[in-house]
Amino acid sequence: MKNSILLTFFFLLGLSTVFAQKIQWMTLAEAREAQKKEPKKIFMDVYTDWCGPCKLLDKNTFQNPDVSRYISEHYYAVKFNAEGTEEIQYYDQTYTNPNHDPNRKGRNATHQFTQFLGVKGYPTMVFFSEEGDPIMPLVGYHKPKQIELYLKMIKQGDYQVFSKPEDFEIYKKNFIPRFRG
Repeated sequence: MKNSILLTFFFLLGLSTVFAQKIQWMTLAEAREAQKKEPKKIFMDVYTDWCGPCKLLDKNTFQNPDVSRYISEHYYAVKFNAEGTEEIQYYDQTYTNPNHDPNRKGRNATHQFTQFLGVKGYPTMVFFSEEGDPIMPLVGYHKPKQIELYLKMIKQGDYQVFSKPEDFEIYKKNFIPRFRG
């Protein structure tokens, strides 16, 4: 009896671990290196420390089991502080944040890589191809069912067949979300 209870407990513990998979965030350099071994697209969360919607995205969307599982399985997930000090090597360029003030509270100087990506608001999620080229940005807070459309559209390459804006609207209208939350 004791053994079956223990066995059930460990089985359920293992199941909860599978379903509560957390996103393993990495740097862009780590993701680009991983792409050399196993090509996958990159999903980059461009955030700032002071951004309220960024924190909501972390809490409500990235913690969602469906979202975290899908991102973890199909993308290399990168967290990038748009006002941070990380040195980014991207192709033959080096991007830094020379005007960053470590003593400043709240908003800080914008990182050069943030500017290169054309990020205009926070949060912005940027999708990169298996070769590391930017595909598209997704600006703003998105709930799990809202982000699902983009995660699947980019992963499957469906965006490549759109020739006019109406094509995306038709795709969006016909998309059936499966994520919970």
